[in-house]
Amino acid sequence: MTHIWKKGRGKLGPMAPLLGSWKARADTPMGPVMCTRTYAAFGEGYVKLDAEWRFSDKGAAKAYTEVCFFGPGADGVLTFWSYTSDGKKSSGRLADGSDIHSQAVCFEAGMEKRIARQVFWPADSGGMHWIVEAKTKKGWSRMADHHYRPA
Repeated sequence: MTHIWKKGRGKLGPMAPLLGSWKARADTPMGPVMCTRTYAAFGEGYVKLDAEWRFSDKGAAKAYTEVCFFGPGADGVLTFWSYTSDGKKSSGRLADGSDIHSQAVCFEAGMEKRIARQVFWPADSGGMHWIVEAKTKKGWSRMADHHYRPA
């Protein structure tokens, strides 16, 4: 089944193409990872993300989880609030990701002395791309790159 990438209306409209469950496999410095991301409506004004990364390197498995909420911030701008199993938390706001793709959904956050962003956009081969980048003096430096397919 083909996933249609179409942003919806209203404050949560940019989240519409992400709704549902997604899976990706990728190679990372911590070893191979299988990541599952599930986006679902949470009440009437939010979207909840449940994400799990399962790393497996040399037979040892390690899991890392995230719970994240997306919704309007106090100023009405689409915002996220993320909490991870290693005790970290972050928040960020909707931003322009058109330098990556014309249909990108992008969020930027202030992270420990730097700015980071996560960007989602439709993959030509189906599914979606998800990246995380950190802002440097020379531009954006990519830290993670996954290709997700509907689960």
